[in-house]
Amino acid sequence: MATPHTHEQTRILVQAAAAACEDKKGEETRILELDPVDSGLSDFFLVTSATNDRQAVAIADEIESRLKREFGVLPNSVEGRRRGDWILLDYVDFVVHVFLAERRAFYDIERLRKSARPLSPEQFDQELKAALAEKTRTARSKAGAAPATAASHSAPSSRAAVPVKTAKKRASKAAVRKAPAKSAKKTTKKAGGKTKPSRS
Repeated sequence: MATPHTHEQTRILVQAAAAACEDKKGEETRILELDPVDSGLSDFFLVTSATNDRQAVAIADEIESRLKREFGVLPNSVEGRRRGDWILLDYVDFVVHVFLAERRAFYDIERLRKSARPLSPEQFDQELKAALAEKTRTARSKAGAAPATAASHSAPSSRAAVPVKTAKKRASKAAVRKAPAKSAKKTTKKAGGKTKPSRS
């Protein structure tokens, strides 16, 4: 079962697999969004039809290679590739079924999964785009609120920064104040050391 975090990623993978079906001329491609009761099994079924076994293998190969190339994802298991009348690619969170048309009619997965919500690839794309747009809006509103919150929490510093020129002036004034005391010590030494320098 996909967690809420990975559910969106799973939808992106299903979308890519559906696009691969369309590119290889898969017919009547449907995405079944399974009921949460069935989610222990998987979240989505992608079902498509081929006119012959060679086309079925080509569709399965295209899905597998595209998901590996674009997302680095491999199926957990692949069944039926040798016969080609029903190829199943199990990606755990979703399962791809590539049927010959007569096999699809015979097994009728759509009827068996009555609780599933059937979607065309176009409907699925629209839902995914809407979900991603909503996620982007939420992220932007959080990002916009964060600087304002940080500014309200930061207290103004009690000490103002001292400009560099002012600091240099203060240092030079302190040096000037110390200078007369040194010169007074020198004059007392020259006089023989008998008189003590006056302390102010």
